[in-house]
Amino acid sequence: MTVIVTGAAGFIGMHVAERLLSRGESVVGVDVFNDYYDPALKDARASRLADRDGFRMVRMDIADAEAMRALVAESGARRMVHLAAQAGVRYSIDNPFAYERSNLAGHLSVLEACRHAPGFEHLVYASSSSVYGDRPGEGAGFKESDAAAEPVSLYAATKRAGELMSFAYARLYGFPQTGLRFFTVYGPWGRPDMAYFSFTRKILAGEPIEVFGQGKMARDFTYIDDIVDGILGALDRPPEHGANRILNIGDSRPVGLMDMIGVLERALGREAEKIFKPMQPGDVTETYADVSRLHALTGYQPKVKLEEGLPRFVDWYRGYNGLR
Repeated sequence: MTVIVTGAAGFIGMHVAERLLSRGESVVGVDVFNDYYDPALKDARASRLADRDGFRMVRMDIADAEAMRALVAESGARRMVHLAAQAGVRYSIDNPFAYERSNLAGHLSVLEACRHAPGFEHLVYASSSSVYGDRPGEGAGFKESDAAAEPVSLYAATKRAGELMSFAYARLYGFPQTGLRFFTVYGPWGRPDMAYFSFTRKILAGEPIEVFGQGKMARDFTYIDDIVDGILGALDRPPEHGANRILNIGDSRPVGLMDMIGVLERALGREAEKIFKPMQPGDVTETYADVSRLHALTGYQPKVKLEEGLPRFVDWYRGYNGLR
């Protein structure tokens, strides 16, 4: 069976495509290969997929509604993992229209393509923990029912808008959807704009790192392999006809920023020079997922702790950059 993966040259998209191929699925990858970060990393990810049986990559802007609809029809795909988006809370402050095109027009384009595909079975799409706003989690962490928070960034607002569009399309046209609210994902082939990635580059280069929020922030760091387990578990279990199901996907074990830096320093064998700074606009203090619904549905149980996963990233980083 063919599955479309948008954002297939991205961090999570590449790993999802690889896992689908490994279990015998055919995959059509879609990516625009923009320059939000170094396109060479996206090309390298795409190269890992290029020679795999059952895979083909289409370079396309998902906001091109006619092209997206034609691709879904031509491929015969009945399932899609929609991960393409303009990411980054801080980037959205100075580049708002990039989010309008990718996260709003692009999401609508995907919805239209799916609703016109006969017998379409399931759309799984990426939302974000950013929709919760800046509210520290209580008890088991943020619950999916807590979504009414006011967004503190345009990025968060576009992700919440995507969820609302999906609710409307599920109700109007019947095809099942699952929105996954990702918390902080890390691991090999990750995104250079993420803190753990940029910290690694700077520490190895002997440069100081900027620690925002005076180091008092916490994140629900989730290793990429665990994330893929959850994505495919949800993909294989669509909700009922006409439903748009929202699920958290994270680790459910928040880690303080300074603790993460300590793990990274030990993995690198170097101590970082730290410059402490206030919280940046649009950022949040803490993220912490309640994943009980995803666990009940799929058996999802994150296995890789930061103390194991971050050294794996460091090993990949050294190899990718020829630093061994």
